[in-house]
Amino acid sequence: MRFSDLIRMSAGNLWRRKLRTILTVLGVVIGTASIIVMVSIGIGQNRSLMMAIEESGSLTSVQVYNWGRGSGEDQLLLNDSMLEDFLAIEHVESVSPRLNFNVVMKQGAYICEWLQLIGVDRATLEKIPLGEGRLPDKDAESLEFVVGNTVITNFYNEKTQEYYWETQKIPEVDFMNQPLFTIFDRDSYYQSQSGQGESPKKYLLQASGMVEGDINTWNQYSYGVYCDIDALKATLKKIFRNKVIPGQPTQKNGKPYSEFCYEEVFVNVDKMDHVQDVLSAIQEIGFEAYSDAEYVESMQQQSRTTQLVLGGIGAVSLFVAAIGIANTMMMSIYERTKEIGVLKVLGCAMGNIRTLFLMEAAFIGFIGGLVGIILSYAVSFLINKVAGNAMGNYYYYGSSVEASISYIPPWLALAALGFAVLIGIISGFLPALRAMKLSPLAAIRNE
Repeated sequence: MRFSDLIRMSAGNLWRRKLRTILTVLGVVIGTASIIVMVSIGIGQNRSLMMAIEESGSLTSVQVYNWGRGSGEDQLLLNDSMLEDFLAIEHVESVSPRLNFNVVMKQGAYICEWLQLIGVDRATLEKIPLGEGRLPDKDAESLEFVVGNTVITNFYNEKTQEYYWETQKIPEVDFMNQPLFTIFDRDSYYQSQSGQGESPKKYLLQASGMVEGDINTWNQYSYGVYCDIDALKATLKKIFRNKVIPGQPTQKNGKPYSEFCYEEVFVNVDKMDHVQDVLSAIQEIGFEAYSDAEYVESMQQQSRTTQLVLGGIGAVSLFVAAIGIANTMMMSIYERTKEIGVLKVLGCAMGNIRTLFLMEAAFIGFIGGLVGIILSYAVSFLINKVAGNAMGNYYYYGSSVEASISYIPPWLALAALGFAVLIGIISGFLPALRAMKLSPLAAIRNE
């Protein structure tokens, strides 16, 4: 008997018993959809977090912070000399220092007494998504900066002492068109506020650009005020001259160091596989360092465990469907006993009879799996639409991505379809063997 004949006979036999076939297929549909949706929830959550980490650019980055340990001549400092040592470590591609400095900024009636200028290199500046304006020019006459789209909410009305979070009214601060009075010596500012000193010198600074988005849009650059690190260092040296710059460490004699020291440095590694080696090398030098690679590894292990548990819960439904397939095929054998006997008397090979029934069971698994995949995509869409909107965005160290509760990759759909077909074949195996063992004469005499 040709294979095409077996396919045609299998499909015809299932079609003759439409109601029973539909009910059996429905069980496979529910089982397949349950597995896919359950596993997709674990995949979706893992995918959202991974996207947020990738957006923050921290998968291949080691964060080095503090000024190190020790004292006096043995004190470890995160300065330019140390950056050269980091660059000499194998697999390190580049280093990105950050110099943070707190200032007071004021425009009109609005003031922010704690605004952090973040000095970064050009490569980091070029990654900032601009909504308007341009990047800072390090050769400009005065320090220029890019303002995060939520920074304006840190300003308050100096007269009424009211913040945005109290009034829900956006402060009338125009970064792009109006300069801001900036005070670098915050200690002198607070002393003058209490009447214990003269007012500190004010400098007129203006933003060169704004991070894209409004106050309700969040990304890793929303909270900061970014400027060129070399321009910031030149400005601080000019303002404080030979004095100790606030926030910078001093020598034993109280004098400042000749080089700037950074609060944190991001060491960029060529591949994620080498992150742990670079991390260990930096820690051996004596600095505290951290990488998301360690967290990602443990997170992925936890995600795999979650997916297995959820997949096992969904597999219960498919197991129940397998019992239904076995029952359907066994009932089909009882109803077609005479047909089986005739096939045997006509010389039909035992293997063809077995294949006939296995193919019918596989058809049930295939159709149920296919419809189950379609159903699971629909359910996944509804979950993301309803629950995703309720959860909003997923945040990780200031990076934001749209929450994805459920995500169905192509491999999951194909694996579920193959599993459904396999379950159908396994469920029909025993009924097929029973059909092979029927006595031809007994089967023909059966009423």
